[in-house]
Amino acid sequence: MSATHTDVPARRAADQDCPIREVLDRVGDKWSTLIVIRLGQRTRRFNELHREIDGISQRMLTLTLRALERDGLVTRTVYPTVPPRVDYELTDIGRTLLTPITALHEWAVAHRDDIQHARALHDKAVNDLEARSEPGSLATRA
Repeated sequence: MSATHTDVPARRAADQDCPIREVLDRVGDKWSTLIVIRLGQRTRRFNELHREIDGISQRMLTLTLRALERDGLVTRTVYPTVPPRVDYELTDIGRTLLTPITALHEWAVAHRDDIQHARALHDKAVNDLEARSEPGSLATRA
């Protein structure tokens, strides 16, 4: 993206100073949430996390772990072995995330069917409305 690119609005100063936005940007993304849940169970190695978190690329796992480490939520311990062994675990502050994230996970599991049903009803209503408003349909000829 060039320096003259103007289609993307700059973040307002008020947005940048909003603590909830800053925190949710980190802990609210799906990869961070899944990593915190896994590390809440026990310490993991990189490849364990990669195998357990379906769909995450090695690059995204690396970037997310680095960001969580930078924010003080995850620690990375390197052992001087050949090959090097690296363990990841939640910090004390990272463990405090387990309660709200676990509650969100339980809510999602409990309401998944309800949400899928609501989506199906909504999509059907939208499709029916679009079908009635298409040129040449019976509804537009009346």
